[in-house]
Amino acid sequence: MTDQQKHIGGWILRGIAAVIMLQTLFFKFSGAAESIYIFSRLGMEPWGRIGTGVLEFIASVLILLPKTKVFGALMGLGLMAGAIFFHLTNLGIVVQNDQGKLFGMALLVFACCLILTVGNRRQLLSLIKK
Repeated sequence: MTDQQKHIGGWILRGIAAVIMLQTLFFKFSGAAESIYIFSRLGMEPWGRIGTGVLEFIASVLILLPKTKVFGALMGLGLMAGAIFFHLTNLGIVVQNDQGKLFGMALLVFACCLILTVGNRRQLLSLIKK
């Protein structure tokens, strides 16, 4: 794989993760019924819904900026690990007849962020060493 292919692939992964996280912000910040239902089931309404939205916004911005992409990927990885955990323990894979779309999007963002984190581990390790 050439450097250009890696660069393009990285942007595709970053774009997928950021777009999915950013598009969910409307539902979290507007108080959409599905978001309120989810966070009420978790006992974290409204602070969990709003806090998660803020963190997803920060992760999306960081993942799109070249110098901070690995931090955004790590943050997205953690956020999606939480989402997957709650789907598997409290919410179920299908939430309010969504056919598992929210769970699937969480898995996709998790996979993109994992690939980005592993692919940029040298950048992460060099930043940790400083």
